[in-house]
Amino acid sequence: MTTTLDEFRRRLPAAVGNVPFVEEESAFVHRDGERGWRIGIAPAPRFKAGLMELERYRLDFGFEGYSEREIEEFMARFELHFRRGGG
Repeated sequence: MTTTLDEFRRRLPAAVGNVPFVEEESAFVHRDGERGWRIGIAPAPRFKAGLMELERYRLDFGFEGYSEREIEEFMARFELHFRRGGG
């Protein structure tokens, strides 16, 4: 994902449906009883195009106690909030 860490933190609440989460060492974590998710985040090589250089991160999603449909809905909402136009 091409973004800054500050921008990721700013957009994340809406992208996860405004549920409470905590930032732990290199991850964002939500727990609700027997259910929860974890988004691991790690720096990736910067994207370079000419003189332009952009931060990138690798995301790793983990879910516990969610149905396949709930995971698909989560990912669709997440992608919608981080989608960027090109052109």
